[in-house]
Amino acid sequence: MKKLFGTVVPIVTPLTEDDEIDVQSLKNLTDHCIDNGLQCLYPCGTTGEMMYLTVSERKLAAETVVRHADKRVPVFVQAGAWNLSDTIELARHAVEIGADGIGVVTPVFYKLSSQGLVDFYESVAAAVPADFPVYLYSIPQNAVNDIDAATAEAVAKRCPNVVGIKYSRPDFTKLQQFMMIREETFSVLVGPDHLFEALCAVGGDGVVSGNAMCIPEHYAKIWEALQAKDFDLATKYQRRTNILNEVMCAVNNIAAYKVILKKEGVIATAKMRRPMENLTLEQEKELLDTLEGLNYRKVLI
Repeated sequence: MKKLFGTVVPIVTPLTEDDEIDVQSLKNLTDHCIDNGLQCLYPCGTTGEMMYLTVSERKLAAETVVRHADKRVPVFVQAGAWNLSDTIELARHAVEIGADGIGVVTPVFYKLSSQGLVDFYESVAAAVPADFPVYLYSIPQNAVNDIDAATAEAVAKRCPNVVGIKYSRPDFTKLQQFMMIREETFSVLVGPDHLFEALCAVGGDGVVSGNAMCIPEHYAKIWEALQAKDFDLATKYQRRTNILNEVMCAVNNIAAYKVILKKEGVIATAKMRRPMENLTLEQEKELLDTLEGLNYRKVLI
């Protein structure tokens, strides 16, 4: 079954001024990421404001990206939702539209036991074909629920189509524990961008990075250096992205991505889905001025 590698991009969900999905901007963003050397697209994730979109809007966003990518790169759809029923509906929809797989965030808001998490993932994995890849997705700082290695291993034993995990905490010990699952074949992706090189150097598969939409050339270079096992060069590229990412994440990072992508002409508006906040005009100016001062589009060594 297909597994992910390199830079997986949890793309934003562009909106029109009327607060509808901007299909054309979403197509432009798909091309932007693919044409700039990124390895996979991941619509409807945290960066895509997933929990503030309706199920029908999420289906539209997913289908737009899958169809427009047209197998140029893999597209994994984030299907986790507010409840099991919606999650299964979105997972099955991903199968129907020809997605390459899904990611599934843990249930949110209410705290579950480890057994509750295992049961949840078993239900989702059983709702799609046995050869359809599923990634666990843990972002406990947002979702409340976390996944530990024992829970992930229990899911992997019950669900052969669960092929890996995206983990969004900078816990390197836990990341390496995940790598030991299923005789060291479990795929592990990291959320914190600064661990991209380090994770891949010890056997991980890549990063899930919203920042990469805005500075794709940098992430393409990191992956190129990692593929060549030139870790000195990868370190230099990694440190450059760390500086730029600190700027983008100093304010609401999702709103910052939209401001940058609008400035680049990739999407038409920087509108956020309420109650998410837009950057103020002052914040926009400071963000763009700081990035311009760092010559952010140029890959420097």
